[in-house]
Amino acid sequence: MAEVEDTLKRIQSINGVIGTIVVNAEGIPIRSTLDNSTSVQYAGLLHQLTMKARGTVRDIDPQNDLSFLRIRSKKHEIMVSTDKEYLLIVIQNPAG
Repeated sequence: MAEVEDTLKRIQSINGVIGTIVVNAEGIPIRSTLDNSTSVQYAGLLHQLTMKARGTVRDIDPQNDLSFLRIRSKKHEIMVSTDKEYLLIVIQNPAG
């Protein structure tokens, strides 16, 4: 568990990172550096998007799976690292 804490602290210390959220398999945030309402909103929406993207990848090639999702907008860059049980969401300033 200390290794996870160290990794999250290291990610959060990177210049431009606004926040990190760890989401469980049900789409519920279990760790976050953002306020609760923002965490719940990002977690719910990105969990849905990740599940749809994972389904699309599997439809194209059933032997394949989604491992990373990156979304860039004018305001933010959102990176989602996927696992069977968790999602790690990192939100950063795209200029940073």
